[in-house]
Amino acid sequence: MNTLLDPARGSDTPSVSKTAPSPRRRGSRLPRVALYALLVAGALEALVPVLWVLSGSLQSAKQLYKGTNPIPQPFEWGNFATAWNEGGFSQYLPNSLLYTSAAVLGILIIASLAGYALARIEFPGRGAVVGAILVIMIIPLPASFIAQYKLLITLGLANTRIGYILVLIAGGLPISILIMRGFFASQPKELEEAAAIDGASLFGTFWRIILPLAKPGLIAVAVIQAMGVWNEYLMGLVLFNDSSLMPVQRGLTNFVSADSPQQQILLAASLIAVLPIVVFYAIAQRHIISGLSAGALK
Repeated sequence: MNTLLDPARGSDTPSVSKTAPSPRRRGSRLPRVALYALLVAGALEALVPVLWVLSGSLQSAKQLYKGTNPIPQPFEWGNFATAWNEGGFSQYLPNSLLYTSAAVLGILIIASLAGYALARIEFPGRGAVVGAILVIMIIPLPASFIAQYKLLITLGLANTRIGYILVLIAGGLPISILIMRGFFASQPKELEEAAAIDGASLFGTFWRIILPLAKPGLIAVAVIQAMGVWNEYLMGLVLFNDSSLMPVQRGLTNFVSADSPQQQILLAASLIAVLPIVVFYAIAQRHIISGLSAGALK
């Protein structure tokens, strides 16, 4: 074997020659660069509407309709105060916080129990139950409004907070149960077998061992359902006769008028309405992909 000798180190030390990157290696980087460029372009495209809403919410009506300068001159911070006071957000925002918290908590409790039962407990008709859940998901939610409203009237829960929360829980359960079922099915059975040997009951195993491991799936379900509940408006419009019980989306309709359009106030109100759910999503978003991917394994 022929080697290149390094005179500085002696005749026994081979010299290592540096080779330039091969054309094939340089060519393999091009698809990755193109992918990153495409992702950056997509992120900017998604960010432009948000920046436009922020810019419009800080402009006067005259400057907004003129549309020549995206930078507010001056900044109209009073738009947010007007939106808060005239939109009734001091009343609607706590309503949505209550509805979202109660509905998401109810969905997590029921979906985790049902998902674990469908994943681990063998019983007749288990496949039929999963099939029925899939069928329910196909039905558009507005198609069930009349039936739900009549049921709530029969139960004496129409125009009540508890009735609205129960409807929200029922609407979010199908997809949540399937996500949690897939997540529990992906967990190793050896953990439950070891707990059973130690004398743990089925519920004790679920509560102390399995449920803590399901944290990513629970957070993914919580984020998905919180966003859905927070943005819900149609069922509230059907169910509530009392405007004081309406969710936060009701406040946005106060500025939708053909007689006196207040687009800058509507944009400010939109930012107020979405800010809590955006903060919640930013805190929990890193768990969404892991929870959904784990729930899709089986």
